[in-house]
Amino acid sequence: MAGEQLALTVLMGVFLVGVVTLVSRMENLRAYTPLVSGDAGYGDSTATSHKPSGLIRWLTTVDHKDIGILYGIYATIAFVWGGLAVMLMRVELTTPALNVLGGTGTYNGLLTSHGITMLFLFGTPIIAAFSNYFIPLLIGADDMAFPRINGIAFWLLPPAALLIWAGFFLDPLTGGAVGAAETSWTMYTPLSAEQANPGVDLMLLGLHLSGISATMGAINFIVTIFTERSPDVNWANLDIFSWTILTQSALILFAFPLLGSALIMLLLDRNFQTAFFAVDGGSPILWQHLFWFFGHPEVYILVLPPMGLVSWILPKFSGRKLFGYKFVIYSTLAIGVLSFGVWAHHMFSSGIDPRIRASFMAVSLAIAIPSAVKTFNWIATMWNGNIRLTAPMLFCIGFVANFVIGGITGVFLAAIPIDLVLHDTYYVVGHFHWIVMGMIAFAGFGAIYYWFPIVTGKMYQKRLAKMHFWISEIGVAVTFFAMLLLGYLGMPRRYATYEFNGLIAPLAQVTTLHQVATIGAFIIMLGQLIWVWNLTQSYLEGPVVEDEDPWNLKETGQYSREFEWFGEQLDTTDEDTPALAADGSGEPSDD
Repeated sequence: MAGEQLALTVLMGVFLVGVVTLVSRMENLRAYTPLVSGDAGYGDSTATSHKPSGLIRWLTTVDHKDIGILYGIYATIAFVWGGLAVMLMRVELTTPALNVLGGTGTYNGLLTSHGITMLFLFGTPIIAAFSNYFIPLLIGADDMAFPRINGIAFWLLPPAALLIWAGFFLDPLTGGAVGAAETSWTMYTPLSAEQANPGVDLMLLGLHLSGISATMGAINFIVTIFTERSPDVNWANLDIFSWTILTQSALILFAFPLLGSALIMLLLDRNFQTAFFAVDGGSPILWQHLFWFFGHPEVYILVLPPMGLVSWILPKFSGRKLFGYKFVIYSTLAIGVLSFGVWAHHMFSSGIDPRIRASFMAVSLAIAIPSAVKTFNWIATMWNGNIRLTAPMLFCIGFVANFVIGGITGVFLAAIPIDLVLHDTYYVVGHFHWIVMGMIAFAGFGAIYYWFPIVTGKMYQKRLAKMHFWISEIGVAVTFFAMLLLGYLGMPRRYATYEFNGLIAPLAQVTTLHQVATIGAFIIMLGQLIWVWNLTQSYLEGPVVEDEDPWNLKETGQYSREFEWFGEQLDTTDEDTPALAADGSGEPSDD
């Protein structure tokens, strides 16, 4: 088995090197003239020559707007995969016994896939979708600093996803010899080191590839924001979303290479019998230190850009400028720095020195201060504002409300005595998902609705968008509040089955709460079905946006650079339309 694992690891390594080499040799890595490009809605009007169509365009484009759309489609597919995985798990948990999935292996595989997919294949790429499309527009740049590296960074992600999900596809083909990884997304050792399943190696290689992609993207954004800004965009008037992307990119530069190193050490342990994380001669706790030094900044890598989106969109529909612009930036930078000093609060129960635990508790509590600064600034921005309850604004308000609940429940976990009681229970799951689903996803939905006219040139169905918000908000509250209660009752996380001593918690009560959480999950899924239907139908048949200011931002002085660009595209389209019609061939005529 060890020989097979080694051969498989070498084969996949050669495959990954081949992919990188092939893509990197396509063109020079740094160029401002796209190899090929096209327009997606109002995606591009500058590169009209050598414009292929169809699949070739999307496979070869290096235009930042096209790549942003590719990131968005990719993240949506991952979101569906991760969502379906958790729905199967929730159905299994409606009864104490294992009677739906047929085995704990399937449950553990879905658990692992859900966590890794949502964090690495959905969370980071959906942020890259917004930043790729809009950062150059917001700072007045023609494109990213390294357009081709930008394309390579994206095209590393599809093979990464295939490797991470490979165990599900190979299981029936290999008769169970290669199955889905069952390590959970934290990959704690010695479980992950000793699990004799080549699917774990494939998953680790896929994770490594996604980390390379994220690091390449981060370098590109840092260089772009530093060097490609328009002359009239300085640090004092740089938009708040770009500030958060800049901070996020810095976090990625420090965090992801560390994860990559730890993954290589784990692969060596699995295939070459090294002893980095072995029980004898190594240290399983070392993995936790390395993983959480990456893992907790990863939370802020995912949260800071959505905070930037809300800070950018919320003032638009409040009729006021963002209150305390400088303090919002300072709090962003403070969170970025402090995020590297809190990793050990995930390890309070691992037996580390009490003095170290106390210092990490202090830093973990301190990070609540800049987070509170942001919350007060958002509330102050809305205070006495002319609030318009559009779909983007509803999702921003929902974001703030969910952040208050998710943040406060997190403060309790930062306190050692409470964490020792609630550690590894469903309380942690409820807190974490209130942040991930209630904040990150909500900010993403708000941004999608806000910028939908720019990307597609169409308008969505506003009533369906508001239904999407209310159903999602109700689903989030029902699902994750039930999980908080399950945690108080002592329900451990990651379990496919459960049974309770009646003196601790009545089994019927635990079962009922699991069923309530499952109903809430189905409510969330209903909201997302409405979202997919609304965007798809609106993209195909929605009314064309002819006004350069679809949100009436000029009235309140909130008209910003990306909509100025949108207006220029509308003017260009209006000028081109008669020539296209007169020619009849789809190409502009000389007249």
